[in-house]
Amino acid sequence: MKNPLGQPSQYVDAYQPALLYRLDRASARDALGVGQALPFDGEDVWHGYEFSWLNAHGKPQVAGIRLRVPATSPRMVESKSVKLYLNAFAQSSFASAQAVQDVLREDLTDAVGAEVGVELLDLNDLPPAADILPGACIDDMELTEPCYAREPALLQTDGARAGRTPLVEESLHSHLFRSLCPVTGQPDWASVVIRYVGPPIDRQRLLAYLVSFRLHQAFHEATVEQIFADLKARCGPQKLTVGGFFVRRGGVDISPWRSDHEPVAPGWRLRRQ
Repeated sequence: MKNPLGQPSQYVDAYQPALLYRLDRASARDALGVGQALPFDGEDVWHGYEFSWLNAHGKPQVAGIRLRVPATSPRMVESKSVKLYLNAFAQSSFASAQAVQDVLREDLTDAVGAEVGVELLDLNDLPPAADILPGACIDDMELTEPCYAREPALLQTDGARAGRTPLVEESLHSHLFRSLCPVTGQPDWASVVIRYVGPPIDRQRLLAYLVSFRLHQAFHEATVEQIFADLKARCGPQKLTVGGFFVRRGGVDISPWRSDHEPVAPGWRLRRQ
């Protein structure tokens, strides 16, 4: 099918796996200089809140969804197509919730080219919203000359702190992140967490760097991988994890997680999501 993003779409009520639109990860990773040997592992964790189907007797069923797409998959699926795909279950009958889960896993695994973890969640068992991310929030730092075009050169290690301790282990986060959809130009809001072991990162310059994505156009997954690659190249951490917790759109939120030592995403769902 054609990419539905930015196009008028007619929602259908009958199960149609062909609605899933596949995107190769390779082109975005080529731009990062990342080849087959990825410098990170991780997952894209999706939470869905608008999912329904009919049981064998035609009674509507509802559930939350959590998807775990491995970062090593050769493809990802475009988010609007996933929403269209999930909504297409609404008037389709299945023998059981397990049958629905099996169909979701088969379709999504085929779409991305790697095993996708699928959980149907009772509405009472949706993951609780977390109030805070781990570590220090850097949002109170002042920005003297904000830049709104992605600028990796803003990233530096903190010479003053490095004089006291050559290596640190810390978590930093910001809720001020915004980037843009590469097709529609619509804003994508997120909270970003960075966990690392290495030379101390200058927090003010880190915030300025994150703000510089404000007009940057890229999909969520590629954006988080870009942040990981820039931090690795500019600050040289021995261990690095970057997570982006993007605000939901159309009943789905996406949280890409990239790490060279923490491959499994925590599955947090922030209150703003």
